[in-house]
Amino acid sequence: QVQVVESGGGLVQPGGSLRLSCAASLSIFRFYGMAWYRQAPGKQRELVAHITSGGTTNYAPSVKGRFTMSRDSAKNTLYLQMNSLKPEDTAVYYCNANRSGGIYWGQGTQVTVSS
Repeated sequence: QVQVVESGGGLVQPGGSLRLSCAASLSIFRFYGMAWYRQAPGKQRELVAHITSGGTTNYAPSVKGRFTMSRDSAKNTLYLQMNSLKPEDTAVYYCNANRSGGIYWGQGTQVTVSS
């Protein structure tokens, strides 16, 4: 059973930082790609950032330059470093991973940016 589990969300003031983690139950290099999505209240889920197994990253224009994705293969963990956070970044953030046999989602972690 493949699982991905997010952590690291919380309440932060505008301009602050948070680092989200996504721990996978198997080597992250066994996925074709991994990604972070987010869903704000009343809005559709949107792609925030994506990384291929080879390490190529892509970011949504709204977060480019502020968010950085990285991974630690020894810990089977994907990270999302979020800097210069804005109120519009408030959402539930989900980790996504895909490989032959399926697409896997975590349960989500809440990020709230508010003063």
